[in-house]
Amino acid sequence: MEYCIIRDDVKLGKDVKIFSFVNLYGCEIGDRTKIGAFVEIQKGVIVGKDCKISSHTFICEGVTIEDRVFIGHNVTFINDKFPRSANEDGSMQTEADWAVVPTLIKEGASVGSSTTVLCGVTIGRNAIVGAGAVVTRDVPDNAVVAGVPARLIRNL
Repeated sequence: MEYCIIRDDVKLGKDVKIFSFVNLYGCEIGDRTKIGAFVEIQKGVIVGKDCKISSHTFICEGVTIEDRVFIGHNVTFINDKFPRSANEDGSMQTEADWAVVPTLIKEGASVGSSTTVLCGVTIGRNAIVGAGAVVTRDVPDNAVVAGVPARLIRNL
């Protein structure tokens, strides 16, 4: 775990494997989960057991990932539908100026590399999201989706 920042407020399960250049704070990581290099997981995130979080992934506040989920390389989660850096009066926004919109990735789902997952969506149990997709709405259980925006390809 060379060059990792893992704050004291992180709850790590048993046998969690963390690679170099990882930044974890205020999150919970389940047993036997693997976290690749160059991953950031923010406060309030819950990652279940037996997950694989691949390198260069960003998991922001408001995301819950259930057990046995695969997150591919360079996946980005978003937690704000209308992001702004400043308020109308020019002052910088703070946490008080916006609300986190939750996202849920259900058990057994797989999210392909370079996918962007917008906030407020649920990716269903055992669903598969194709690489490079932009998930803008809920994905049903056992569905395969791909594209920009992600659309149903077939059911498993």
